[in-house]
Amino acid sequence: MNFLDGEILYFDKPLEWTSFDLVNKVRYMIKRKLGVKKFKIGHAGTLDPLATGVLVVCTGKATKRIEELQYQTKEYVATLRLGATTPSFDLEQEIDAEYPTEHITREMVEDTLKTFLGEIQQIPPVYSAVKVNGKRAYDYARKGNEVELKPKLLVIDEIELLDCQLPYITIRVVCSKGTYIRALARDIGIALKSGAHLTSLRRTRVGDVTVENCISLEEFQNMVNEHEQINSDIA
Repeated sequence: MNFLDGEILYFDKPLEWTSFDLVNKVRYMIKRKLGVKKFKIGHAGTLDPLATGVLVVCTGKATKRIEELQYQTKEYVATLRLGATTPSFDLEQEIDAEYPTEHITREMVEDTLKTFLGEIQQIPPVYSAVKVNGKRAYDYARKGNEVELKPKLLVIDEIELLDCQLPYITIRVVCSKGTYIRALARDIGIALKSGAHLTSLRRTRVGDVTVENCISLEEFQNMVNEHEQINSDIA
């Protein structure tokens, strides 16, 4: 491994960790091994704290490829609870409203999912890192301030119902950069004339790399400890 010349690492992000938490931990491990004070590192596509799965981390000169890697197609497996909403569209916030689900059938869910295929306009969640007037949207939301976010054009390449145990459904989604699965859950709930929020989310693929190809932080720590010839030339 040559972290300074540049490595692209694929991690399985743990639950309740921010993407920044994971990058910071990896930075600390590498800096300690190299004996340096500064080190370039970053991730190519944020995962929410309550999401797990593929997080792409670039080191050294490979950080120049972050923007390119962010445009890779992503796949997610998400579980939604129908009939209830939260302000964040996931379990970060408490349920704020409940809606009927008695009218919803598996066939109705399958037909509704098909309407999201292709190009769609999606309004990002207010609890997101989207910038508004130089601030993150979640900064406004957490202070109780209203903020208006503009819809973005996205592409849903595939959407499939994996399991239907109403009021819970599990879906697989293949989509473009910038897609918020939390916002997709909100929109699916609305389309079903009900409400919805995420109860779990896992990014299962980025580009051609699946979560089965990823490493844990513990595995990475062992790799770093066992690797004696890591380049420490920072000139």
